[in-house]
Amino acid sequence: MALCREILQRKTKEYTGDDTDRLGAFKAAAALQHTTPERALAGMLAKHIVSLYDMCFDGDADYDISTWNEKITDSLNYLFLLKAIVKEGHTNQPD
Repeated sequence: MALCREILQRKTKEYTGDDTDRLGAFKAAAALQHTTPERALAGMLAKHIVSLYDMCFDGDADYDISTWNEKITDSLNYLFLLKAIVKEGHTNQPD
């Protein structure tokens, strides 16, 4: 969890620029695709899930732990960001 938090904090500027909305990139992607931020994020998450799936079923490869850590952490972070998007859309509901 600490690694997830550190990466999210480190990459904030890279993905949001000067935008104070940390979910702004997903909203912009949604506008470009004429869809919702949730669906835009799901499309981005799919790439990571497919990569993990491929790694899990690749019987010929022995992936380094750093590769596993990167793929799993990125996937978790997209899920945390999805939770934030959903929560933002339901601001009057408890966690």
